[in-house]
Amino acid sequence: MPFIGNTPDVNFTSFAKQDLTGVTGSPAKRGYTLSHAVANANEIEVFVNNVRQEPTEAYTVNGTGLTMTGDVETSDDFYIIYLGKAIQTTVPPDGSVSTAKIASSAVDLTSKVTGVLPVANGGTGATSFNASALVKLVTLNLSNSADATISSTYINSTYDTYKFIYDFLPVANNAYLYTRAIVGGSEDTGNNYGWEYFTLDGGGTQNNDSTNVMAVHHKYTIGNGDGEGITGEFTLFNVNSTTRSACISGHSTSFTSNPVPTQNIFGGAYKSDQRAKVLNGLRLFMETSSAITNIATGFVTVYGVVK
Repeated sequence: MPFIGNTPDVNFTSFAKQDLTGVTGSPAKRGYTLSHAVANANEIEVFVNNVRQEPTEAYTVNGTGLTMTGDVETSDDFYIIYLGKAIQTTVPPDGSVSTAKIASSAVDLTSKVTGVLPVANGGTGATSFNASALVKLVTLNLSNSADATISSTYINSTYDTYKFIYDFLPVANNAYLYTRAIVGGSEDTGNNYGWEYFTLDGGGTQNNDSTNVMAVHHKYTIGNGDGEGITGEFTLFNVNSTTRSACISGHSTSFTSNPVPTQNIFGGAYKSDQRAKVLNGLRLFMETSSAITNIATGFVTVYGVVK
């Protein structure tokens, strides 16, 4: 909206104060020098012992000169408030800052917020807690790849537990998705594992207690056509333990030319006599009944779990 006059200030204002307590004056007890020039007596408030003095009656001004009509002792509490000399500040009044005035990510919750964060605002209702967290380590985007190998760059002593999320489409039809461990930089292809899976369509449970793969992610073979493939997630546990075998457990949804998807619960582990093996990698690969097949397209994302 248009307006007449000076542009309004956008900052908050406070008033300058000058303390003259203990100043002798010249002439003594009557004449004082102001720190800011003023046009008339009404531009300042003069207080003696916290009693406001009447402009033009109790004092007069001339520029920076202040003349009191009565004596002011050096022991009197004597100060000036400059009404005509507003000082711009950046300290807003209490309760005046709205949410819109706070920049995104400007508040450090670790050091600037205390008390209970309400559940409705993303909190837990607790004053403090030790939360687990997922730290994203890598996403492998695959195109006609022989496998998805997560190396020791990501699976190492930093975390004991890892979370995997994946989606794969095989090059060949009628494929399975398998997982093997990498120990000491080499893929472990020995019959050192046991695995199980269960389908939610009533297809029952299958298992192998001595095999060369840590996990089979689904029961029915998956196709390579439009809409086919597999999507899933699993957790890898006990990576650095030498007393508890490394193991995985997860869930997948497999898609075939049959339009009805299949839900699979799967898991696997090193056998207990292999518990001393410390993992430093994991390989996911696809295979038909006759040969290994490449992964046509897909991805796998790996997170480290902070305890």
